[in-house]
Amino acid sequence: MSQLLEISRVGGQGDGIAQTPAGPVFVPLSLPGETVRAEVRDGRAESVEIVTASPDRIMPVSPHYGDCGGCSLQHWATGPYLEWKREQVRLALGREGIETEIEATVAVPMASRRRVALHARRTPEGRVILGFKARKSWRLVEVSECPVADPRLVAAFPALAKVAAAFLEHPKSAPTLHATWTLDGLDVDVTGVERKSGGLSRDRQMQAIRAANEAGLARLSLAGETLIMERQPRVMFGKATVPLQPGGFLQAVPEAELAMTSRAVAAVKGAKKIADLFCGSGAFTFPLATVAPVLAADASQAGICALKAGVGTASGLRQITAEARDLFRRPLSPFDLKGCDAIVFDPPRAGAVDQTAQIAGTKAAVVVGVSCNPATFARDARMLIDAGFRLETVTPIDQFLWSAHVELVGVFRR
Repeated sequence: MSQLLEISRVGGQGDGIAQTPAGPVFVPLSLPGETVRAEVRDGRAESVEIVTASPDRIMPVSPHYGDCGGCSLQHWATGPYLEWKREQVRLALGREGIETEIEATVAVPMASRRRVALHARRTPEGRVILGFKARKSWRLVEVSECPVADPRLVAAFPALAKVAAAFLEHPKSAPTLHATWTLDGLDVDVTGVERKSGGLSRDRQMQAIRAANEAGLARLSLAGETLIMERQPRVMFGKATVPLQPGGFLQAVPEAELAMTSRAVAAVKGAKKIADLFCGSGAFTFPLATVAPVLAADASQAGICALKAGVGTASGLRQITAEARDLFRRPLSPFDLKGCDAIVFDPPRAGAVDQTAQIAGTKAAVVVGVSCNPATFARDARMLIDAGFRLETVTPIDQFLWSAHVELVGVFRR
């Protein structure tokens, strides 16, 4: 039996929330102030009909909206949508008792994402399709257009479907093509290929290589192991040109990366030595090296090798010292960080409790925290504040357009 529901707010995962006598009901693709009619099962609304629409509701731009699970907030006007992301950061900080200036959310343009993860499946009719998962489902939605992705990636979808066909050899394989647009064209790393039966056969590897050549890929790799490389894929970090390792981490949107690095550089102006922790291949390292010498550390040996390879491509930089080191198991101590009066850290979603504890014990005057998870950032920020730092400002960054995901840059000073 359907129910009328009043949407009071949008929750942290992007669903509207209606308060009912039986508890909260999560209503996908709805907005605050809307009235909807829906079937309710286990606290979730299904078969949702908008009865009274919010004035903030706009027409989605994607033909796959509502089925594709990638853009859960495409129906929300830009202003309130960006303010909601800012509010998610405020709530996360508030749960740790932290108050600070939170700047307006930095928006990114449409058609700006340089990397996407495309799932591949074979239909019962034998056709290979690429796409994204449906909402709350394992079902694959075939995607022919994507308003958030770089148009050069979208244009390659038909050719990538031919590449994907080679990786569907085993019935248990569920390939995902991690496609990245680089200075040298398209770089594709494939994961999700069944290995217990012996992995991809030699015949299928050759089929994949032929398809990669026909598609003009710069490189094709399987779970980080190169199958063919016509051109070394490279990216720009500041003034440096850095080789991208197969399957290596890279910020999804160049404009978001620039928003992060420019704020980090501005915060450390005047520093004599800077530490860049969880540095990856040097997205922050090279811009920071325009200010002062940089000590860079990351667990990825391949990432550190790529960073070192990029050092010789740029002029006018201060000295860069790079070390491959697992900062979760062996965080840099105050002794290791001696002389660093500025520290930048950009950990994975889990945050960096142990490394943050070591940062708290240094004599650094400024610390810049970059995060893709406001909750773990707030936890780590609490540690720095308790050690005598003040969280001066936080900037939310909307790297993943129309999703519930929010990233941020926070600046701490003693």
